[in-house]
Amino acid sequence: MTGRLQDRVVIVTGAGCIGPGWGNGRAVSVRFAEEGAKIFAVDISQDALQETIERTEAVGGEIVGHICDITEGDAVAAMVQACMAHFGTVDILVNNVGGSAKGGPVEMSEEIWDRQIDFNLKSVFLTCKNVLPIMEASGKGAIVNTSSTSGMRWTGAAQSAYAATKAGVIQFSKVVAVEYAAKGVRVNTVVPGQLHTPMVEARLAGQRAGGDVDALLKTRLSRIPLGFMGDGRDTANAALFLASDEARFITGTEIIVDGGMTARCD
Repeated sequence: MTGRLQDRVVIVTGAGCIGPGWGNGRAVSVRFAEEGAKIFAVDISQDALQETIERTEAVGGEIVGHICDITEGDAVAAMVQACMAHFGTVDILVNNVGGSAKGGPVEMSEEIWDRQIDFNLKSVFLTCKNVLPIMEASGKGAIVNTSSTSGMRWTGAAQSAYAATKAGVIQFSKVVAVEYAAKGVRVNTVVPGQLHTPMVEARLAGQRAGGDVDALLKTRLSRIPLGFMGDGRDTANAALFLASDEARFITGTEIIVDGGMTARCD
């Protein structure tokens, strides 16, 4: 029995992870490989990428790692060409680069604002700019962009640049989806909520709870109607559906992966 993505070439950006465990990009790489995809795994850090490569190979997947600063246009163009040179095509693109910075417009520096724009939004623009012509030429393709529930509502912390850029990812995806629908390319967004990924211990607890991981987890859990926190594997399963032929009639929309958090009034 063949997998749902058998022999399809997938670029996953942000495929590494800041620590051990299931970050979104790592989980996407492993889950897609389980379904027969060939993974071109992109990250800025070889150390962050290594566990992703090992876990993907452990499930029998084919994976090639590539180091790239996804905010640099020339580097992204070279990355896509490297994928083409190795695999010959790009069937699926999963944009997973992103990260938050605390602060509203008064306390946030202009430099951090600009970096958030580049990291969370320009990165999506650059990969699409280079991958879309390949997909258009082949008459098919699927792009899954990763946003955040912070791009839809207040999620407990002032992170204005992150919220603005993640909202931008959603609307960018809609516009590109309509433009490229007649060319056989689908573009959708997966919108994770407050998951328990390695980012919690590595960065978020320090930003929002004075380093108290348990306190942050308790606060985040209190917002989730289902009563538990998912992890990167939940994001990966949603992305898998959107990338697969099962979603052939779905484009320009989102799947929210948040345990019901954004459906609440408080």
